[in-house]
Amino acid sequence: MAAASSTVRTGTVLPVDAARRAMWAFVIANVVIVEALFLSAGSGKNEVLTVAKFFGLHAALLMLFQLLLVARLPWLDRRIGMDRLTVWHRWVGFTLLWTVLTHATLVVLGYATLDDASMGRTFVALSGVPASLLGILAATVIVVIAAISTRPLRRRLRYEVWHGLHLLLYVALGLSFVHQLQETTTFTSSAFATAYWWILWLFAFGALLTGRLVMPLWRNAYHRFRVSAVVPESANVVSVYVTGRHLDKLPARAGQFCVWRFPGHHHWWLANPFSLSAAPGGQGLRLTAKAVGSGSAGLRNVPVGSRAFVEGPYGAFTSLHRTRPGALLIAGGVGITPVRAMLEEQATGDVVVLYRVRSEADAVLLNEVRELVALRGGRLHLLTGRTGEGGVPPFDPSGLHRLVPDITERDVYVCGPPAMTTAVLSSLRDLRVPARQVHAERFGLA
Repeated sequence: MAAASSTVRTGTVLPVDAARRAMWAFVIANVVIVEALFLSAGSGKNEVLTVAKFFGLHAALLMLFQLLLVARLPWLDRRIGMDRLTVWHRWVGFTLLWTVLTHATLVVLGYATLDDASMGRTFVALSGVPASLLGILAATVIVVIAAISTRPLRRRLRYEVWHGLHLLLYVALGLSFVHQLQETTTFTSSAFATAYWWILWLFAFGALLTGRLVMPLWRNAYHRFRVSAVVPESANVVSVYVTGRHLDKLPARAGQFCVWRFPGHHHWWLANPFSLSAAPGGQGLRLTAKAVGSGSAGLRNVPVGSRAFVEGPYGAFTSLHRTRPGALLIAGGVGITPVRAMLEEQATGDVVVLYRVRSEADAVLLNEVRELVALRGGRLHLLTGRTGEGGVPPFDPSGLHRLVPDITERDVYVCGPPAMTTAVLSSLRDLRVPARQVHAERFGLA
């Protein structure tokens, strides 16, 4: 966290608000254009097929939005955060599912009405038409992806399996694109419509390829990341130090995270998101991980000198969003890693750290945190055990207010397990901490 004098924003539009306004403007502008194109050239062979075309056009637009939400565009990611973009991607995905199913059902019903045939016979007949078959296959893939993304099934699948199946969405997008080229007349009704259609699709695919493929490949070729040291912090915690070329040009900030691959340790397709546990200063990067899975547990065996493949940095959990001179940093467990990095970046200012762990022995990087807090004249509360003072849970509204009486006058950063983060955010609302002063990051790629 940089010096308060250089990062505090008062009376100005916050970066997250500017990004959200830009996104809404983009969405509204494209919805208006699609509506205008539909009204000018959206009539079908009967009323049912006209309504089907309406849903088909909006399904195409939702697909484009899906691509942009997962393109990992740096400007959006640093202002909104991958966690929120992923949540929006999830809900847009389920909206897309119902839009596609409605479109498909109305198409079958429309042609059944037109031909005076049953829906079953009409569906079989449409399956023999190449353009319709592509649409049916795309819809099937979307249904499968939506099914495995529901919480009951998602929790039963390993992340690698779920992610591999989820990549089939790109197959569905390709099928849908060709289907629309063959079936849709709305976007070929005028020169403007055709230009709009192609520009929008090229922009979406271009953003996806740039953010997910071109930029990571270029950045790793340019920086040549390598493991310089592997340091056990405790029996189940390890820090991995990574160095490379021209790291002063890597646009990383304290509080952000990267997606790490260590080909000499795991298969290249196995990746894990870990926060930077030290402020990036141009000399190297550090991640600190607790052994909670096969990927993180084996990090202590990563060969020194081996190549590292780093995607990112990502995340909006940074001082970019500071609004007040004082800061409250709340961490739970290994969630202390981005907080520790932010403390290192903090030059001056009033800072309070609440560090929640089961026992002091579980406190990752505790000595480093203590030294950084003391160096900056801040306060550290190590919260151990089941309850806080007087038997009150420390993250209840009264517990938070007792520990930090001026909490409403501070920026509050929260990072920890989902249950803890949810509890803290609820208490902050009860304490009427302004939403613009609350910053939380929920890690995870799914």
